[in-house]
Amino acid sequence: MPLFSISALQTNSLFGHNITKLPGPNFRRCSLLRSRFLALSLSLGLLLALSGCQKAADQSASTDSGTGDSSGGSTGSSGTSSKSSLRAALSPKPITVPVDTTIWVVLDESIGSKTSSSGQNFSATLSAPIEVNGRVVIPKGARATGIVRDAKSAGRFKGGAVLSVSLASVAVNDKNYDVQTSDFTQTSKGKGKRTAVMIGGGGAAGALIGGLAGGGKGAAIGAAVGAGGGTAGAGLTGNREIAWPTETPLTFKLLQPVEIKSR
Repeated sequence: MPLFSISALQTNSLFGHNITKLPGPNFRRCSLLRSRFLALSLSLGLLLALSGCQKAADQSASTDSGTGDSSGGSTGSSGTSSKSSLRAALSPKPITVPVDTTIWVVLDESIGSKTSSSGQNFSATLSAPIEVNGRVVIPKGARATGIVRDAKSAGRFKGGAVLSVSLASVAVNDKNYDVQTSDFTQTSKGKGKRTAVMIGGGGAAGALIGGLAGGGKGAAIGAAVGAGGGTAGAGLTGNREIAWPTETPLTFKLLQPVEIKSR
């Protein structure tokens, strides 16, 4: 029976009948590999697409953020500039004290031709306020710093003495302002006579304080200085030395304008 069946099949094959054959193992393996490769390709393409979308979204967000920051920075800078301009507009402008303004001070310490030396600083106090257009710019009582320009003892200057000073700075509202003033100078010379001269310094007019004759161990000298007036006092000792004690009034004139910041 089995032999007959095999013969029949072979006979049918020989007579041209088609016989369906089942796929072999190599065909199934190739189909599986082809399916896996297709799935892997699709997955890789999907990942690349998603990556591209994410990168574009990040770039867009970064651009938006940068634009926002730039806008915010510009707004902040503009606000700061506006505040600075407003403060500058509201802040009081400095007041200029003009040339030839007279400054009256009194000494806070004693100085003299014999006891002081050139370049030495001394302190003084304004005895009168300084006004500009009716407004007090430097009040009475403001502290000033002066400098001894020249100090020569009587025995070293042809038998006479020299004492010359000027102001270097003045303090207003806890701020020091440099000033350039005329010199206040006094000299004594001669054996029988003693003469004191106050010189305005620079181009300022000088004034002869007075001449003293005869004996006496001390004398006070005062005079009005220039058109600005003001009292100056000085003393000569018996040996022709110049001595200015504390509270001695001195007068100076500005040689250069000075700007004072007001409150």
